[in-house]
Amino acid sequence: MPESAPWEYSLHLPNDLRAVTVSRRTLRLILTMHGLIGLVDIAELLAAELVSNAVRHTKGPAALRVRWAPPGTLRLAAWDADPEPPQPPRAFAHTTDDEDGRGLALVRACADVWGWQPSARDGNRGKYVWCELAAG
Repeated sequence: MPESAPWEYSLHLPNDLRAVTVSRRTLRLILTMHGLIGLVDIAELLAAELVSNAVRHTKGPAALRVRWAPPGTLRLAAWDADPEPPQPPRAFAHTTDDEDGRGLALVRACADVWGWQPSARDGNRGKYVWCELAAG
């Protein structure tokens, strides 16, 4: 059963593609420990897309923020060092082999809501790209 008190975790990540795996495994542990097993698979997928974009398309560090707000909203946010807005989500094309550019379309399709906001972390300008999932 999910906890009724709010909580938040932040994971600081280097600009390294291995950060995607680290963030997925860490997120799985966090959600499991807080009784949110039902959100693990979709949350892992969304976090992987957000973190992947942060480390693939920028040159600086990144961060993953995981926040639970009762009665049942999970917010995932990836910070990166590029203050420019993310590219708009592209529609899925059934006839293309192009694997790039579909991450935010996947986020848009799977999350209840998503967006981005400019932000600074440790004195560095950047942005958060976030999404929310409702529990239950």
